[in-house]
Amino acid sequence: MPPLNPSATEGAEVEFNRRSFVPVIHLRLTKPALALTALMLSASLALACSSNNNGNNKNRPTTAATKAVSVTSAAGAAPVSAASNATLAASSQVASGTSAAAALAACPPSGSATSLTGAGSTFDNPLFSKLFDTYNQQCKIQVNYQSVGSGAGIEQLTQKTVQFGATDAPMTDDQIKAAGGDVLHIPVTIGAVPVGYNLLGIKSGVKMSGDVVSKIFLGTIKKWNDPALTALNPDLKLPDLDISVVHRSDGSGTSFIFTSYLSAVSPDWQSKIGAGTSVNWPTGAGGKGSEGVAALVKQTPGGLGYFELAYAAQNNISTATLQNKAGKFVDPTPAGASAAAEGAIANLPPDLRATFVNAPGDQSYPISGFSWVVINQSQSDPKVAASLVYLLSWVTTTGQQNAESLSYAPLPAQLQQIDQQQLKKVTAGGKPVIGQ
Repeated sequence: MPPLNPSATEGAEVEFNRRSFVPVIHLRLTKPALALTALMLSASLALACSSNNNGNNKNRPTTAATKAVSVTSAAGAAPVSAASNATLAASSQVASGTSAAAALAACPPSGSATSLTGAGSTFDNPLFSKLFDTYNQQCKIQVNYQSVGSGAGIEQLTQKTVQFGATDAPMTDDQIKAAGGDVLHIPVTIGAVPVGYNLLGIKSGVKMSGDVVSKIFLGTIKKWNDPALTALNPDLKLPDLDISVVHRSDGSGTSFIFTSYLSAVSPDWQSKIGAGTSVNWPTGAGGKGSEGVAALVKQTPGGLGYFELAYAAQNNISTATLQNKAGKFVDPTPAGASAAAEGAIANLPPDLRATFVNAPGDQSYPISGFSWVVINQSQSDPKVAASLVYLLSWVTTTGQQNAESLSYAPLPAQLQQIDQQQLKKVTAGGKPVIGQ
């Protein structure tokens, strides 16, 4: 709506809604301006409604922001209220840099499937729990996600027992072939994998190099006061205590990221163990899922393991400061994961299967990676396909505003745009689910 002519107003008052702290603006208009203002507000509302024509609009909640504007005549007539979810959403997207990527309305068309099933990455589970709950509140689409590990998610997608998988390790060519040959990789988040530890009285500041981490998991460094560790931490009194290594017991994309890092920094690890979702661990105890590894570390004095950053935050587990490729010691943070991903995003292969452990850059956290949702490009049920595509479009654009508060790195606008192009490839009954 164009701005009002100042001469048409007798004054303005601004107050704040006590519950939401959203500014509520009251404009006192002269009578000649009232009719024009009401006309412009009606036109704005009509435009918003025409642009949002899917049948699920009635399921979207009214936010505090949609109630923020009221216009009152100088004669004290009843207020005329106007709001536009579409306009406000567009404004917030412009502010967050996602407007270019947001190609779809939030909710799928009326008649689409009202439930979806997925399985896989425990790395993603804290993020998905928030996003899928929010999406259900907005669009009445129930997403049943099983946090069973990347390997199990890929297996269930292959067996067609779920409609999408989630994995922190890109599927291999053989896995893609087994799943139908038409699998799309949709990056949904970027995350850091910290090395978490349990040392009484030492809540932070433990420094480790790639060489030290690899030797701990090879079993050649066994004590917390090993000379290699004390040399990196002269200001800490590290105890004469066994290091209780914890690793994943199930097929895991987080293990793929972690062992890819160990292979990158240690020729010894590369030659003896290598990288994979499941490896022959030389030492340590196994925990199922990131949840299981975090629980074992937390309850074991001297414990040390790896998991997605959100699990460290949720369980109040201390994390090591790692030396990166540039020689800088950095903590695991969403910003560090974003810095590590910059080069990979600029040089993504067409299928979006890329890794970037031990990335260059002073700020890069060295154990970072993408996580993907994997789906079949050719869908058999148009109703399911519509809900799946609209969900993933929302997750990879608007939903990213929830990422950082949950310890994930938001997808940059460039990657959001790439995801939208991937989703345009999805077909149902041979027809594209969304326009090209």
